[in-house]
Amino acid sequence: MPSDATQNTSLADLPYRPGVGILLLNSDGKVFVGRRIDTTAEAWQLPQGGIDPGETPRDAALRELEEETGTNLVEVLAESRDWLTYDLPAEIAGKVWGGRFRGQRQKWFAMRFLGEDGNIDIETDHPEFNAWRWADLNEVPAQIVDFKRPLYEALLEEFRDLVANYS
Repeated sequence: MPSDATQNTSLADLPYRPGVGILLLNSDGKVFVGRRIDTTAEAWQLPQGGIDPGETPRDAALRELEEETGTNLVEVLAESRDWLTYDLPAEIAGKVWGGRFRGQRQKWFAMRFLGEDGNIDIETDHPEFNAWRWADLNEVPAQIVDFKRPLYEALLEEFRDLVANYS
């Protein structure tokens, strides 16, 4: 059942939740992907989350990365030119974030991981992932939930050269 926020408002009239995402690259140019803990589907994604009031997107990205991966051993390499968006499917929009948002509007950051695999710990205070691995960037869009795929394809296109020339 939709929340009060979506009962009297069209989904298209709702705002996007401000958020960030992180493309975390290891020394081999592979990206961190985590398997979502809150779904029975085989859904993998990059670290991402909301921007807190008064927080810059960059600060939010660093906080979210540490909250989801247990590490802050990174160097920021690049920031997406634009904000990228995704819309939630109508069947879950009323359940996620209290039904107040139609989806997310995200600023993405490419970061170099400066640590070792042992520095990553997904068993955080509020875990989002139950498994993680390093993957080729080209594999990632096929592993994400369908409604986020266009955003991930845009992300892949924007950071393709950075990853291809990464060392």
